[in-house]
Amino acid sequence: MAELLKGAPVAAAINESTAADALALKARGITPTLAILRVGERPDDIAYEQGATKRCEKVGVAVKNAVLPADVGQDALLRQIEALNSDSGVHGILLFRPLPKHINEAAVCEAISPAKDVDGITSGSMAGVFAGTDAGFPPCTPKACMEILDHYGIDVLGKKAVVVGRSLVVGKPAAVMLLGKHATVTVCHTRTADMPAVCREADVLIVAAGRAGVVDASYLSPGQTIIDVGINTNEEGGLCGDVNFARAEPIAGAITPVPGGVGTVTTSVLVRHVVTAAKRAANP
Repeated sequence: MAELLKGAPVAAAINESTAADALALKARGITPTLAILRVGERPDDIAYEQGATKRCEKVGVAVKNAVLPADVGQDALLRQIEALNSDSGVHGILLFRPLPKHINEAAVCEAISPAKDVDGITSGSMAGVFAGTDAGFPPCTPKACMEILDHYGIDVLGKKAVVVGRSLVVGKPAAVMLLGKHATVTVCHTRTADMPAVCREADVLIVAAGRAGVVDASYLSPGQTIIDVGINTNEEGGLCGDVNFARAEPIAGAITPVPGGVGTVTTSVLVRHVVTAAKRAANP
């Protein structure tokens, strides 16, 4: 039976250190503040906004909500971002995506200052990930994967790591972060020949394929560490990952559950980024 790499204790440890840092900043008269920028009334955006707000409140981070109508023009949206960039009382900006189709999403994302890009969506932040610098912030989901590995003492130094998926949201930054931990990394994608054989060679397997249960027993070898990033809805309406958990759990050495794994840690990473941004602004 595989060790379950649950996200709750990882998130709790992050929250504890984040709260301590936020308290230290408040003692200096600085309240770490996240601006949540939402366009329209998408139910999933509102639900995430509520969850992020609760997490912020628990660790002493203030939230400033900026809500614009779904038919907002691009210029008005860009003006709102510029106002948040210029506001010294705002340390992080979270922009909900996807944006309405009439908006040039790439241009809007790039308008966010990398110093306040706590969700890692700008090219400035991505450059920081690839260069190994503190420019901006890494995307929260792959960072959450690294936090889980660290928390459970899974050392990837010299190990074979395989990442399934090559998006800029998870796959590519996860691969670079693993390289930073001195793993030997392979990235798989839809054009990879014999992907199951490649995955079976991995000591650590991070799966961000975007398809429910696509990784089954044929992809796995005994004792692997499996980090499942996927969040999907199965035929019964429940949440499931990109890994077939029932098939994988008897084979793996350790595996994240879905739900209760990577997603549980992601919001805590986001909030910690806000506090880190506030610390950087206070100590330029």
